[in-house]
Parts: sequence; structure tokens; C-alpha cells
Amino acid sequence: MKYLITPLLLLCCTLAFTQDQVTAPPAPDFKAFELKDLEGQMEESGRPWLPFLKVPTLSSGIYTLKVGATDRQQPHDMDEVYYVLKGKAKFEAGEEKSNIKEGSILFVKAHVPHRFYEIEEDLQVLVFFSAAGKEK
Repeated sequence: MKYLITPLLLLCCTLAFTQDQVTAPPAPDFKAFELKDLEGQMEESGRPWLPFLKVPTLSSGIYTLKVGATDRQQPHDMDEVYYVLKGKAKFEAGEEKSNIKEGSILFVKAHVPHRFYEIEEDLQVLVFFSAAGKEK
């Protein structure tokens, strides 16, 4: 039995070490996106969230909400910046509230509850998350 356990233990340790050595592919030096192309992908997917960039320290996507929609997002593990491309609504983060419109830029610290509400005009928001590797 002793001789069977040793090879199995060696195999398990080797597999664990090998998995630790697996790394994500390197981030590209440059990548360009066209808003119209991303809008087309969103329309095809039928979803309100389209992630389009994820590298080790940053991820980005477009988030849309129609007039009257309910924003169901939950607090994130990362800091977040929103840039409002289109639309008009109200926004709350923690105890703070703000009227937002095209051109508004919002920062939300990680773990802070936040949402868009009273959406008066369809919203389209460019979203940036820091440290993309942290959120799962």
C-alpha cells in the first residue's frame, strides 16, 4: 500500500504545480473598438450588458437600460467608472444621489450598492472596471 500512495501523491503534487504554472495569455498592446459595431453585437445578443475588453487590470463594457427599466446590478468587487453615452436618469451610490445625462462621468467604489433609476431616456453607458482579474 505504501508503494501505491507515493506515486499517487507525486502525481497529485505534479498536477497542482502544473496548474499553478498556467497563465492567461498576455494582454494585447493595442485594441480598437467601434461603438456602432458594439451596438450591433448588443442588439444581436438581446442583453443589456456587453463586455468587450478584459485584461488583467481592466475590463470594459456597454450597459443599456430602456425607459422605465429596473437596474438589477449588485455591488461589484472592483472600483467602477461609468461614462454616460446617451440618455437621462437618476443614479444612487450608497447614500449619494445624482441626476445623470449624456456626458456624465460617475465613479463607484468597490462593494458600494448602486443603481440607475427613474430612467427618462434610454441609457447607454460605457463602463470601466479596475483590476479585472478580481471579479468572477
